[in-house]
Amino acid sequence: MSENSSEIEVLFIAGFGPVAQDIEASAEFYMHTLGLPLKPMEGNSDYLMSEEGGLKGVKHFAVWPLSQAAHSCFGVEQWPSDYPRPQGWIEYEVQDLDSATRLLSSKGYRLLVANRTEPWGQTVTRLLSPEGLLTGLTITPWLRD
Repeated sequence: MSENSSEIEVLFIAGFGPVAQDIEASAEFYMHTLGLPLKPMEGNSDYLMSEEGGLKGVKHFAVWPLSQAAHSCFGVEQWPSDYPRPQGWIEYEVQDLDSATRLLSSKGYRLLVANRTEPWGQTVTRLLSPEGLLTGLTITPWLRD
């Protein structure tokens, strides 16, 4: 394994959580069995998230429905069969998303979304990690100090 070459400057983990194939089963497990302080996002009752500071040790934790992840990455509600179905997601806040996106592309990674600004103001590049983890590199203005 090679030493970190710092080609991409990761500032912190912006968020993570499971990708839910059955949101009702996931809600039962995470909210009722584990007692995590999650609530439906305003305007999106299937996206279960923690309030900022509501779950110590994480800036943002959320149960992201697979259909919504598919829509965010591919513009459709079904996850394409030619991609591994992710079990979870993680987003890394980076210093320079433009150069990070170029670097990932130049190294041959298959980008699902490249440097796109979402309606809520976050800018993201998404890909699947070698393990199949839905991975985002982001600029999230409200999470930066």
